[in-house]
Amino acid sequence: MYSRIVGTGSYLPKKILTNRDLEKVVDTSHEWIVTRTGIEERRVAADDQRTSDLALEASRAALQAAGIQPNDLGLIVVATTTPDYIFPSTACILQSKLGIDNTCPAFDIQAVCGGFVYALATADLYLRAGRCRYALVVGSEIYSRILDWTDRSTCVLFGDGAGAVVLAADKTAGILAHRLHADGRYSNTLAVPGQICSGQVTGRPYVVMEGGAVFKFAVKALGDIVEETLAEVAMKPEDVDWLIPHQANIRIIQATAKRLGLPMERVVVTVDKHGNTSAASIPLALDIAVRDGRVRPGQHVVLEGIGGGFTWGAVLIRW
Repeated sequence: MYSRIVGTGSYLPKKILTNRDLEKVVDTSHEWIVTRTGIEERRVAADDQRTSDLALEASRAALQAAGIQPNDLGLIVVATTTPDYIFPSTACILQSKLGIDNTCPAFDIQAVCGGFVYALATADLYLRAGRCRYALVVGSEIYSRILDWTDRSTCVLFGDGAGAVVLAADKTAGILAHRLHADGRYSNTLAVPGQICSGQVTGRPYVVMEGGAVFKFAVKALGDIVEETLAEVAMKPEDVDWLIPHQANIRIIQATAKRLGLPMERVVVTVDKHGNTSAASIPLALDIAVRDGRVRPGQHVVLEGIGGGFTWGAVLIRW
């Protein structure tokens, strides 16, 4: 038994925050941001929206595309760094909002920007084991609430959004291979080093990042993980029809594609309009590419991401 993606969905908050808007609140410029990151705008969640609300809209779209009902699901996995609460999990909250009453397992995965590939690989193994027929995998984030809006090195990078896929158990392979890695020695390189202790926030509850170190590590790690995943099924980068990377920075995306020998025409890029939406970025980009007809049946698609931890991974799919 294998698993196959049978539905995709996404959701972006209504509010658009452009680089010109940021020029008014922090010492930066549209040209500086675009040149270094490729980002032109990003979305910001409304004050009354939670991560589970964004996940709910993306999930409904994915379920509709798959042609199934919420109660058909046998597993819910939500990848997020910005959950509604410390607990319960955002996945359990999403289960309730979807009106599911079949008590299927639901849990979060916290692997930051690598979260969606971690969640997708986990759900794939669950379906391969014959534990259920359908699974919902979601990446949902509200990063606007963990940013220091006076820090121009980080606040210009991130946005809010959600993406989702429905996996179905199938005798024909959809997901062909995946590989996951982590290296905790880099845990301070990209982090939110804050916590709640005795009701008080301690440390720094905002994103901090060593940009140069992240870039250097990411390009090598992402190139290696794609080649490693392809090697599992005796494929090479030239066999890939579409690379859908984590949308962190256009320079990282371009450098990774170059290292793999893939032209940018075969890379899905949404960072210009979304910014870095962490665990939501890959399913958001996937949904757009599926709905606009770029991703077609029979094509080979690679999803790859890297996030704080560091965590990184890739998933190879025959669409």
